[in-house]
Amino acid sequence: MNNNQNIELLKCEGINKWYGNLHALKDVNMSINKGEVIGLIGDNGAGKSTLIKIICGVHKLDKGSVHFEGNKVSIENPKAAMKLGIETIHQYSTMFQEMSIARNVFIGREPKKFGLNFLGLLDEKIMDHESMKAIKDVGLDLRSPHIPVKELSGGERQGVAIARSMFFKSKMLILDEPTNHLSVKETLKVLEYIQSLKNLGIGSIFISHNLYHVHEVSDRIVGMARGEKVCDLNKDETTVNDLIKLIG
Repeated sequence: MNNNQNIELLKCEGINKWYGNLHALKDVNMSINKGEVIGLIGDNGAGKSTLIKIICGVHKLDKGSVHFEGNKVSIENPKAAMKLGIETIHQYSTMFQEMSIARNVFIGREPKKFGLNFLGLLDEKIMDHESMKAIKDVGLDLRSPHIPVKELSGGERQGVAIARSMFFKSKMLILDEPTNHLSVKETLKVLEYIQSLKNLGIGSIFISHNLYHVHEVSDRIVGMARGEKVCDLNKDETTVNDLIKLIG
């Protein structure tokens, strides 16, 4: 176990969410430590997506509290989540397909040149150098930062998304079905990326319907059903068959 895994990063207490008369989340408690991978599982409608949307600022909670690094926080929007260091990587990574790898790594946070002859132009030299360093740090071997993202495989795109989050010092990643529609080889690579986050002290919430993938990379597994948390188990305490029964 990584030493960081004894340091609490995120704590959700008594989270409730209503959509009209639908009680989507019912007093949900969940915590995650630095360098820990939490597998979040459950059928469609279990409440996983609602909980994640609250953590990443897409939806607001109706009752309960969220603490991050020991402080009570109000995550009003996705920008507030990013400011805390919480990033979300979806199954279809939010990238601009026609733009280069470098532009996608720095999108919205581009370094600029300043001076009489530059007037705030993008510093493409820095973007090229730093983006290549970032993708090499996650084990990706791409020939140029100028390759359009549309030319990358699904696994490579997920690798670039993870590299971007790591470069900007994210403290926690929410990985929402990151292996969907990937080949076996690409899936294994993405699972390796997730494992590598542990040594960097980055906490991760891994959401997947593939319970074998969840069991392989997670330290702890949280199961949800009908808006409630139904289990919170160390991986070594359970099997995939146990998980199927718990969330059924």
